[in-house]
This record gives sequence, structure tokens and C-alpha cells, in this order.
Amino acid sequence: MAPDRGSRADSQTAGYHSISAKDDTQEVSQEPDLSGDDENVAVEEAEARDEAREFLAERADEGQNFTIRGVLVGLAIGVIICFSNMYFGLQTGWVSGMAMPAALIGFAFFKTVARHINYPFTPVENVLVQTVAGALGTMPLGCGFVGVLPALSYLLKPEENGPLVLSTGKLMIWAVGICFFGVFIAVPLRREVLIREKLKFPSGTATALMIDVLHGNEKGAAKQENPMETFRRRSQDMRRSRSIDVQRSHTVDGPATVSERGNEVDRRSDWKAQIKLLIIAFGVSAVYTLTSYFIPPLHDIPILGLPLAHNWLWTLNPSPAYIGQGIIMGPATTLHMLLGAVVGWGILSPLAKNKGWAPGPVAKWETGSKGWIVWVSLAIMLADSIVSLGWLILRPAIQHGPHYIREARERLESGNYRSLLGLSPPASKGAYTPLSATMSASQDPDQKSSSISEPDAPPEHLVSNRVVYLGLFASIALCIGATHIVFASLIPLYATLLAILMALLLSLMGVRALGETDLNPVSGISKLTQLAFALLIPSSNPNAIIINLLAGAISESGALQAGDMMQDLKTGHLLGAAPKAQFYGQLIGSFVGAIVSAAVYKLYTSVYAIPGGMFQVPTAYVWIFTARLVTGKGLPAMAWQWALGGGCIFAVSTALRIVGQGKTWQAYLPGGIAVAVGMYNVPSFTLARTCGGLVSWWWSRRGGEEGTIIVLASGLILGEGVVSIVNLGLASLEVPHL
Repeated sequence: MAPDRGSRADSQTAGYHSISAKDDTQEVSQEPDLSGDDENVAVEEAEARDEAREFLAERADEGQNFTIRGVLVGLAIGVIICFSNMYFGLQTGWVSGMAMPAALIGFAFFKTVARHINYPFTPVENVLVQTVAGALGTMPLGCGFVGVLPALSYLLKPEENGPLVLSTGKLMIWAVGICFFGVFIAVPLRREVLIREKLKFPSGTATALMIDVLHGNEKGAAKQENPMETFRRRSQDMRRSRSIDVQRSHTVDGPATVSERGNEVDRRSDWKAQIKLLIIAFGVSAVYTLTSYFIPPLHDIPILGLPLAHNWLWTLNPSPAYIGQGIIMGPATTLHMLLGAVVGWGILSPLAKNKGWAPGPVAKWETGSKGWIVWVSLAIMLADSIVSLGWLILRPAIQHGPHYIREARERLESGNYRSLLGLSPPASKGAYTPLSATMSASQDPDQKSSSISEPDAPPEHLVSNRVVYLGLFASIALCIGATHIVFASLIPLYATLLAILMALLLSLMGVRALGETDLNPVSGISKLTQLAFALLIPSSNPNAIIINLLAGAISESGALQAGDMMQDLKTGHLLGAAPKAQFYGQLIGSFVGAIVSAAVYKLYTSVYAIPGGMFQVPTAYVWIFTARLVTGKGLPAMAWQWALGGGCIFAVSTALRIVGQGKTWQAYLPGGIAVAVGMYNVPSFTLARTCGGLVSWWWSRRGGEEGTIIVLASGLILGEGVVSIVNLGLASLEVPHL
């Protein structure tokens, strides 16, 4: 039971202090430069901060932050998402955490059984449910079951010491070994990126909005603004009042608050309507999926004519799930993917076939143009990744380097050499500004207000440094042990250690990119690791390809887990959930997800032909082709020339997109990753996703609520993902098609 709010200030521990309005007023009044209006603003913000601290403390003290029932429901939802992600991952490489539908399903379940439970289902317990579900559901990607492991098991050649077919036990050991250390990477970053810099993490914020709306509409009443929202709104109002020249979009200090985003959603919307929409979308997708088992041609409709369908694979898979994926991706991404399909399958594929560079049947990965254009798409992905991640590394040096050089020069001239280690970060008027501990009231008001860190949960509800350091050490040791148990002498110890180190460093960039853009560049991070290992491990090493693949898998796993954890922590912070409870929920979900995803992977690969008509595992081909590309092995005729050209074009395009952020013309420059995905997936998937992107565009143009269209898309995806389990059973029983 949460303590009385009025007594909270009297019960503060030494490490957790509340700011009283009285004390803050006295402190402000000591500054002669502040006007009366400034004093009032400071007092109001101090009061709002005090209320926000009490709100966070009360929410974190709730017993529902960590419950057995919340964990079990999260695991059940996560298993459904895991099956869905394994199904779509093996088909096209697409995986989603499904945080919003997980929160919605969890809410619907507990509302249904509300009369039979002893204590209410609260927002913080919903945060636990979606945290556990997301951690479990993303393990097919995090543990390499949709990419690296199929590449090792089915695509590795004998001269590359393959194929490596692992037993279910070894798959589980590998998965458990690599599923934890990314979680421990994220925790130390939380205070910097969420509390001090207040990065956006749009998906985490959107999930918080949905939970806030669901739990704020009991009995049809409009939800009152909570103290955390009040603090964030007042801080932003103060900044707006002090600088009329600042654009509205830049006055928000970090992400849009739950209350601000709530302006886009009717607070009085009925959660039952959302559940009804989810069920209808689920049913439509389920019926299509079951029907398509008995009528397989539904997967490939020749909408452009039979010649293009038979000769160049231009068909449409009208899967509601792929339309749903396109809705989530949005029109820009799906149109860029369509551009990749047109260039790859409409231009390069016929060119390679007619020139004799890919003489085999078009649909063959090894000798056909289907495999040839993958090399071009890989070069585009590598170029995009190197430029994007390189900018994340160089940007702080470019932006803040002159400040540090100037400050260091001043201290050297004054003879204050010892203070060089304590150089302070520059004050910034941007949206993401670290807090300076020594900032005075006489500084520029805009700079001061933009540097104010948010209140945080009490120390007893944070993950201690001891747990983080011991856990990180233990998880790294577990990763090393599991890798060498499963792959024995195929990868040396130093290579595993180096892969983990790269994963730690690249995960930092991945988390920052996710916070700013809502895109976790895990594919780029893995490709960058593969490129680095191609330079470190000589191609003469008989296990060079295997080492390259495993190193990339480790780095991808770390980046994915760190990003997933940080999105969930963002959701929890906005709603006042205890970070410690989320942390342990994530660990439980990751562990169960590693076991379940290994079993589900073995189930799918034992029933279906891999690669085959249903599961073409394009991501596995991307992995193995990347390893061969960077090690200089197995390139077909003219592949490296066209790959080099494509890489150069998109290196320039990506650089221009970075320079043009916030400008109108930037949206018209295609993104390298999206174009590459359109190239290596057959057109049937891309056309369906483009339809979904256009639906999303139409919906936004008519002013529709974003949450509604996301719920629709989630139902379409989950419907096919869940009913695919039924199709799996039918296939294992050899039920004939019509």
C-alpha cells in the first residue's frame, strides 16, 4: 500500500530528498538578477518537481510493480508473440516487440477477470506485463533463430566447415548464453538517456500513452493529469515563455509527455472498442491464414500477369499480416522498400540474367539473379550502417569538441592542470541536454531550463550498481561458456571476448539511435561487426565464416536487448513503475524466451523445408552472403562492381539524409536499409507491405488516431502468427492441400 502523500516528504531517506517550495524560494531570492516572474516560475517548478517525486515514489511502492500473476500473463502473451515472430522472421526477417498489443491484451484479460482477483490491475502492473511479453517475444531475433542459426545449419558449405546442425539442447544453451548481457548494458545508461537527456524513445512513449489511456478511463471518466505530467508540462511551459523565438517542435525537452500525446487520443474512448477492433482484425487474418494452407496459390497472385510472375517472381501475397506490417512501418519506409524491389527485381535481376552473371533460374539463391542482387543490397546496408553509426560517433566530437578544446586551453594557460579531468559539458539549447551539477541561476534561462533533469524513482527501487556489475560480469562469462560449449573449438576465446566488447560499445550507439529515431540499427550493428571481424580474422582461417557469423550474432543480440530494455524503461518512467521490477521482469522474459524460441525453432525446422517455399529465410542468406562478401569469398561475376557502386550511391544518400534532418526534401531521399530490404525480399512481400503503408498514409490524412490503426495492424499480424501454429500442426500431420 502506498504511503500517504502528505507524509512522504517527512519520510525521505538520506539518498532521496524532496525539494520544498519554501527552500527553493529562498534559494532563488538570493540571486539579485532574477525578476519576480522568474521567482514564481522557479517556485512553481519546485512544487511540481516535489509532487512528481512523490508520485514516482508512490507508484514505485505499489505492490503491483512485480506480481506472479503479472509475470505469468506476460509470459503467456510473450509465447504468442514468439510464435508469430518466428513465423514471420523465417519468412522475411521481420520481428516486432508488440509492446502496445501486449499491454492491450493484458488489460483486456485482467478487466475480464476483475471480479475474481483480490487487488486491482494498475498501470505499473501493465508495464510489467508488456515488459515480460516483449522480452520473451523478441528472442527469435535476439538469439539468432531467424538469421545466423539457419545460415549455419542450412547454408554453410563443407569447405566452410559446415553445415552445423545443432541439437535442441545446444540451441537452448546458446540462446540462454547470449540472452542476458544486453539487459545489463542498458541499466547503467538509464539515468543518462532517460533522466538527464530525456531522449524520445517514441515507441516507449506511445506504449505509455496507451496504458495511461486504458487505465485512465474507468467508468467513462476523464483521467486527471498526474503529478509527473504536471512537472513535465510546467517545465516546458517555462521554457516556452522565456524564448518566443524557439520553434514549437523544439521546446519539448525530450519526448512528448503522456498528457501531451493524450491530446491526440480521446480520453473517453472505450477500451472495449479497441479490443473489438483487435479481435476482428485477428479473425480476418486467421481465416485467410487457414484458408491459404488449403489453397497455397493465395500466397502468390500474379497481379502483373503470368509472364512476370513465372519468369521474374512479380506476384502479390495478399496476407493481412504483411499489410499490417506495412501499416506499422509507414508510407515512407514501405515506398522506399518498393523502390528497392523495382531496382532489384525490375532492373538488376533481368540485367544479371541476360548478361550471364546469374545464369541459373531466377528463384535460385546460389546461381540465379535472386542471389545475385543480394550482394548489391548487402553493400547498400553496409554503406548505410557505416555512415549512420559513424555519425553517431563523430557528432559529439564535432558539436562539443571546440568547447572542450577552448576550456582545456584556458585551464592550461591558468596552470590548473589537475582540473583537466573535470571538463564540464557545454550548455545546450537543444532538446537533449545533460544536467550540469554546477549550473547557477545566473545562466541563460533557456539553457538552465533545458538542462533540468527529471525526477526519478527512489533509490530503493533502482537497480543497484553492485547488481549491475556482478550481473554484467556473470552474463559475459555465461556467454563465453555457452559459445564454447556449443561451438567447441570453432571460435577462439579472444574472438568471443572481442565480439562481446564490440557489442558493448555498439549497443551504446544503438540505444542512442533508438531514443532519437525509434529505430534500433541492429542489422547495421551486426554488419559492422562482421566487417570488423573480416579485417581481424584472416580469410585463410578455415573457420573464418563461422567466426564472422557468431561475432555478428553476439553484437546483434546485445544491441537488441539493450534497446528493448530501454524502451520498456521509458514506458515505466512515464508511468512511475519501479525500474527494479522491470529489470527482473526483463530477465525472466529473456530466459523463458530463450528456451521457448529454441523449441519453436526446432519445431518449425522439423516440419517445414528450410529454405523452402514457405520459409525462404532471406535473413539467413543476408548473413552468410555478408560473411562471404567481407571475407572476399564466393562473389559471382560482376557482383563486387555493382555492389561497390550501390554502396557509394547510398553512402552519399545517407549522408545527405543526415544533413537534411528536419528539412522537407529529406523525406524524398530513400533510406538505405529500406531499399536493401526491398531488394532481398521477393516482390510479393514488398507489394503487400506497400499496400499497408498506403493505408497508413490514408488514415493519417483523414485525421485518424494513430493508436487505432496500430491496434488494427497488430491484430492482423497476431492473427496469422497464431493460426500459423494450427497450420504447423496440419503440415506435421500431412493434411493434404486442395
